[in-house]
Amino acid sequence: MANNLRFQVVEEAFKKRAVDVKVPAERPSAYFGKYVFNRQKMQKYLPKNVFKKMIDVMDNGASLDRSIADAVAEGMKQWALEMGVTHYTHWFQPLTEGTAEKHDAFVEHDGKGGMIEKFDGKLLVQQEPDASSFPNGGIRNTFEARGYSAWDPTSPVFIIDDTLCIPTIFIAYTGEALDYKAPLLRSLHAVDKAATEVCRYFYDDVTKVQVNLGWEQEYFLVDEGLYSARPDLLMTGRTLMGHESAKNQQMDDHYFGTIPDRVQAFMKDLEIQALELAIPVKTRHNEVAPNQFELAPIFEECNLAVDHNMLLMSLMKKVARNHGFRVLLHEKPFDGINGSGKHQNWSLSADNGVLLHAPGKTDAAQPQATANETLRFVTFIVETLMAVYRHNGLLKASIMSATNAHRLGGNEAPPAIISSFLGTQLTELLDHIEESDASELLTLKGKKGMAIDIPQIPDLIIDNTDRNRTSPFAFTGNRFEFRAPGSSVNCASAMISLNAAMAEALESFKRRVDEKIAEYSKNPAFDKNSGHTAKFHAILDVLRDDIKTCKPVRFDGNGYSEEWVKEAARRGLDVEKSCPIIFERYLDESSVKMFESTRVMNRKELEARNEVKWETYVKTVQIEARVLGDMAMNHIIPVATHYQSKLIKNVQGIKEIFTLEKANQLSARNTKLIEEVAERTEKIEQLVEELTDARRVANRVADIHQRAIQYHDTVCPKMEAIRYETDKLEMIVEDGLWTLPKYRELLFIR
Repeated sequence: MANNLRFQVVEEAFKKRAVDVKVPAERPSAYFGKYVFNRQKMQKYLPKNVFKKMIDVMDNGASLDRSIADAVAEGMKQWALEMGVTHYTHWFQPLTEGTAEKHDAFVEHDGKGGMIEKFDGKLLVQQEPDASSFPNGGIRNTFEARGYSAWDPTSPVFIIDDTLCIPTIFIAYTGEALDYKAPLLRSLHAVDKAATEVCRYFYDDVTKVQVNLGWEQEYFLVDEGLYSARPDLLMTGRTLMGHESAKNQQMDDHYFGTIPDRVQAFMKDLEIQALELAIPVKTRHNEVAPNQFELAPIFEECNLAVDHNMLLMSLMKKVARNHGFRVLLHEKPFDGINGSGKHQNWSLSADNGVLLHAPGKTDAAQPQATANETLRFVTFIVETLMAVYRHNGLLKASIMSATNAHRLGGNEAPPAIISSFLGTQLTELLDHIEESDASELLTLKGKKGMAIDIPQIPDLIIDNTDRNRTSPFAFTGNRFEFRAPGSSVNCASAMISLNAAMAEALESFKRRVDEKIAEYSKNPAFDKNSGHTAKFHAILDVLRDDIKTCKPVRFDGNGYSEEWVKEAARRGLDVEKSCPIIFERYLDESSVKMFESTRVMNRKELEARNEVKWETYVKTVQIEARVLGDMAMNHIIPVATHYQSKLIKNVQGIKEIFTLEKANQLSARNTKLIEEVAERTEKIEQLVEELTDARRVANRVADIHQRAIQYHDTVCPKMEAIRYETDKLEMIVEDGLWTLPKYRELLFIR
């Protein structure tokens, strides 16, 4: 039987040792960005005037002058050839949650029968991928396939192997975005413009606001041999069946534990290669579930952070295979234990050095300055809450997928209801402002010391907020942590919606404040009588209104409780759990209006993206259903039947030896097992047939939206029912006959 192969694979996995990693002799700071055309290399390889213009484009958002493209391309080519590069590619992010690239060589005829290495500005700035071959939601057809990739000069080019990779946007011939980067860049521009205008209420020197992003990438590692022996992992990225191990994460012994040698070698190799690509990886540790780990970088500008995460996910897969592992980025590869998220820490910072979501410094000697800092802090906190409140359903849609739906709502993942945790101090501050008059200002207390009565240990510095792991959008002291996004997704999906919603909130805030300033300024005695400026009163009045409006989205309690689901619905928050229906929030009139008013996406682009989301959902579930059906019929039932035959032979042998009464007594247990195996295999066969019929019915639904709903409502429940039966059989059938690596083997290989 094939069981011998399973045992061999497990045995080989246990024998594997850590791969030796060649560590560079120099410090990480010396090889950081080795394969990136960064500012230092630009300064070396570009003419001074061209370098100056590029810096203006990168730092100040100046328009790219195509007249300098040839000079930039020449400098890039010279550097790339010195690095042994032979090809170049436009590297873009289509709506596949991955990246795409087509490699071309630096080769052209020299007109004399030979060849030369050529790379000019035209090839750098623009290329023409086939736009009909990528997900596009009907914007492009096979007979109208033209699309363009266009260089993003704000994200540095880099080298992978022998190829110069040029980050680009990807748009249709008719101008619609077919990727994540184009709308992300638009959303960053919208936030910059809106936030800069609001900042000028508080600071005269602000000319630009930047969105910062720090992602935390969770992932599982599985031995490559065991991975290959599981058709479900191989085809879908998750286990479609498998009884949980007697020991999984309940002892909490894996979290922050000693990193296994093989994993440590993988992490070291990954970090070296990441740093060479200027990905500023900083943190690594064991996560809660067995064989689950996390990697996190230093915060970066949002666009660059998104590019780095996409590059890192690709790099992880490559490095893992060199160490005999496979990386699982699926949000829920194993049932019953923690899934993997990609927590996105989001904040805004002004070019005068102020972190806009951080409390300002307090100074008793300068009460007006303190009041100004407090007001600025409260403004950006409250308007963030307004953005989340107005578009909580959309933000949920931005992180929802067929894979993430398995993760949300359990095992430390936040629920599928978007709310915000603020902590006691910030909650008290907002409540005080809501209820007090303008003359009473409360500042957020800074960090304080905690004496722990151990002489050798210094006092701890306590943050002004606690943490709530069930909160999807939690304030963590100077930023918001969006915990709901899944581990496999492009960070840009959540960032596009959040940035656009924030830009809309800030634009609304400024419009209303300006109206009140104009109203109050008509009364010459206003400032004198109140003791504060008209601007101060206007800001505070608008904030009071917004604090009351967005109060339903504030929740510091247990997000897993059934009471919260009922309370959230009562508050008017989106509590829908069906993935295909959640996607509808993109096409709500409020969403369309928000995206169009901020010029991030138009209705046509939104409709197309929803078509892609529904189609992706259908295909994901469809593939899983087919794989599950195949495994049930070709792995589980034959093994169970073979075991049943062994039991039958055993019962027959007992009856040949013993008296009927004694034989019945001795064979009772096996007879019961025979009956149970027969019942469960019959049930599986019936369910697989029902699953196939459900798919056929769903596939006949013409409308992709309704087809996705049909798959969710009729196909998914059948899959869960099949899993229940197969997992029961796994606990009955003799271990030596079971062909699929079990959870205890998949999760505890070191």
